[in-house]
Amino acid sequence: MSSSRNTLVRSLHDLGAAAWFGGSLAGAIGINGAASDVDDPAERAKIAADGWARWSPIAAGAIGSHVIGGLGLILANRGRIRTQAGVTSNTAFKTAITGLAMATTAYSGILGTRIAAAGDASSAGATNPSQETPSAVADAQRQLNVLQWVTPALTAAIVILGAQQGEQQRPAERLLGVTKKALHRGR
Repeated sequence: MSSSRNTLVRSLHDLGAAAWFGGSLAGAIGINGAASDVDDPAERAKIAADGWARWSPIAAGAIGSHVIGGLGLILANRGRIRTQAGVTSNTAFKTAITGLAMATTAYSGILGTRIAAAGDASSAGATNPSQETPSAVADAQRQLNVLQWVTPALTAAIVILGAQQGEQQRPAERLLGVTKKALHRGR
């Protein structure tokens, strides 16, 4: 078993996931929530879109850091991924969840761009149309109303699966996992 450290890639991975989760949750609660308090209904979606546009470069950096760190951890732990029971499935599941979170984040950005392009469209809030909201904007807002919660849920799962991976590195877990995998191969 290797005793080398992976502090840089682990930090990129964990800080990226933390910022991605925190930013998406704060955006849903803070940016989108506060937009409904704006007095002028024609400004609500526009102000929220501006807030998200300011966050987008940081979010992209967080996602990039998480992915780079994750690839570094996979490379550093490729032996454990192959030989320790539970690590392969955790890694595969976490990779799939990361892909889904990237997709929901990207699609949310596309929807937000559509809403922002509508200009001064009247709405009840960032993700809530009013009766005066144009139908294309209302459709995008309804989709965002769901996605604003899906992305934090997926990124929370990424953080939880990362914690599980940390537990899998405990010496007793490593021994048990390697033994289980070896016994399974011997069948």
